[in-house]
Amino acid sequence: MTHDQLILVFPEGIKGIGKPYDQRYKLQRFGRGGFVRLAMKTGAPIIPTAVIGSEEIHPIVFSSDELARPLGVPFFPLTPTFPWLGPLGLVPLPTKWRIIFGKPMSFAKFKSSDADNEKLVARQVEIVRKKIQATIDAALKKRRSIWF
Repeated sequence: MTHDQLILVFPEGIKGIGKPYDQRYKLQRFGRGGFVRLAMKTGAPIIPTAVIGSEEIHPIVFSSDELARPLGVPFFPLTPTFPWLGPLGLVPLPTKWRIIFGKPMSFAKFKSSDADNEKLVARQVEIVRKKIQATIDAALKKRRSIWF
């Protein structure tokens, strides 16, 4: 068994993909910090990663809980193309994506038992979230349009 493997997590979870268009690129709360606990327990670094371009492929204008409940899904998005165009409305709009990998953040200084300290974990989660948000904000300032 090798330990030289990467794990990819999306700490925003479902909240990240269900944001309305006017909230795009504003990171939501990062859940309960399981990714930080894992880093603390293993000493593995976290590589903060920002993705630009993904939040325009299906711009959510409105989300319906009434339609979501019977379908057993967390939200039912209404976009400029879905459900109005039927299956064709599921085709993503064209955007140029940029993925930015930040410098690895070391968690080797923490003991495995630190993963049980809720306040410490929450502080570290917020540090990671702020780092990613700052990267997103800087990248958006440089971007000319969603296609370039």
